[in-house]
Amino acid sequence: MRLIVTNIGTLVCDRRGRTRLGGKEMSHIDTICDAYLLVEDGVVSVFGKMNELPADGVGADETVDARGGMVLPSWCDAHTHIVYAGSREGEFVDKIRGLSYAEIARRGGGILNSADLLHTLTEDELYRQSMRRVREIMAKGTGCVEIKSGYGLNTADELKMLRVIRRIKDSVPMHVSATFLGAHAVGRGYDKERYMDLLIDEMIPEVGRERLAEFIDVFCDEGFFTPDDTVRILEAGAKWGMKPKIHADELAASGGVEVAVRNGALSVDHLERITDAEVELLARSPATMPTGLPGTSFFLNMPYAPLRKMIDAGCAVAIASDYNPGSTPSGDMKFAVSLACIKMRLLPAEAINAATINAACAMGLSADYGSIAPGKCANFYITEPLPSVDFIPYAYTTPIISRAFIGGRKI
Repeated sequence: MRLIVTNIGTLVCDRRGRTRLGGKEMSHIDTICDAYLLVEDGVVSVFGKMNELPADGVGADETVDARGGMVLPSWCDAHTHIVYAGSREGEFVDKIRGLSYAEIARRGGGILNSADLLHTLTEDELYRQSMRRVREIMAKGTGCVEIKSGYGLNTADELKMLRVIRRIKDSVPMHVSATFLGAHAVGRGYDKERYMDLLIDEMIPEVGRERLAEFIDVFCDEGFFTPDDTVRILEAGAKWGMKPKIHADELAASGGVEVAVRNGALSVDHLERITDAEVELLARSPATMPTGLPGTSFFLNMPYAPLRKMIDAGCAVAIASDYNPGSTPSGDMKFAVSLACIKMRLLPAEAINAATINAACAMGLSADYGSIAPGKCANFYITEPLPSVDFIPYAYTTPIISRAFIGGRKI
């Protein structure tokens, strides 16, 4: 199957085959004006200027006229919790009245509230609710996503979540990565040590035996799991082939960044309270991708991760949506990119790279996703005609997508 996209106003592409961008590199994107793009069997084959297209064409099975619109790589969303039950607008009102995230959690809300709701749903209903959100993010240009468990907090419900993620993976064309986040909070009826025993002795082996997760994550933060707890959980997951990812420094400087780097975590996410020493540590780390979640800071009225400082220090950074019912009920990656520019002071090119190639790297997928480059999966979207790439984050609520493609097929 050969697809050719013609009359592209601006093609955002990658001529150098990069899989991770750091520091000053993040401010550059390759573009070709008046371009074409050829896709063969779902993979990018070649691209160039329209006047370089052979006069007799390329024998395409399908031709799509971009009509002067831009073509950009699909967003890669490296941190979501979109398998959840119901909603938590009651807590939204509590936040407006002045309660903090930590105060809501101490009152039995937050993550535990979502766990209670999820417990009442069948797997089929949980799948149906989650698929609505999955279709929503694909329509908004996301072509690669990571989905975490973590609203089960007991063995049966965590497995239910992960089986739903597997069903989603089998149902949609985009790449779906599964992460086991049983260490999202301590489940009701447990003290932490008993819950740690349940995680390590029962949950992780069950997840491993069913091969339900590629990654293992821990909420390493004040009031949740300590660095020592985190190491124990990551080591248990490693025995079953699960690669580490860590929530850290959302509520306090938690020590999670050091644990992430020391244990070769693929990403360390949140980082709203990151220290200067931890920024320097990440700048020296070739393996761990720091990932900011601007939607969380926006929704919770909390500080934003200092991604500007991190890039200036030489770090590679990614951004993700954190789509979840309590702190970020949105999977709109275009809006996350706008927030990264407006609130984190990233240049538009930096924010787009953070949401594409570096976000793919945060999932270990940047060899195949995150940019339009020969040999990579043909995940891209066509915009309406736009004045410049910078217009995308500037017009932060304007719909721009004309058509979206995953694996070279229109969705």
